[in-house]
Amino acid sequence: MSGPRMTLPTQLVLRTLLAEPDREMYGLEICAAAGLASGTIHPILARLEKAGWLRSRWEDANPADQGRPRRRYYGLDPNQLGQVYAALHRASASSPALVRFRPDLEGGL
Repeated sequence: MSGPRMTLPTQLVLRTLLAEPDREMYGLEICAAAGLASGTIHPILARLEKAGWLRSRWEDANPADQGRPRRRYYGLDPNQLGQVYAALHRASASSPALVRFRPDLEGGL
């Protein structure tokens, strides 16, 4: 399987998650770190999960106790890291626009 389409926003989401591959992040946290809007990243997260690259779970906290809605946490599937790195490598070779969009990502995944 070749995986999901590697748009620039998809690459930004994956790079954000790869910064700490063992850490789970919730949607708005990913938005802030990737510099993308919520309406952009949630469809990407759904595609990445459907492809098997991500796992997600709802937090156990009671929304009333927290004073906010429950968060859904996303994390990379450790068994798929090789595919994720390979897809990003292929995408970055054919998409130098990512570095123009986010120069802070130059030279690293």
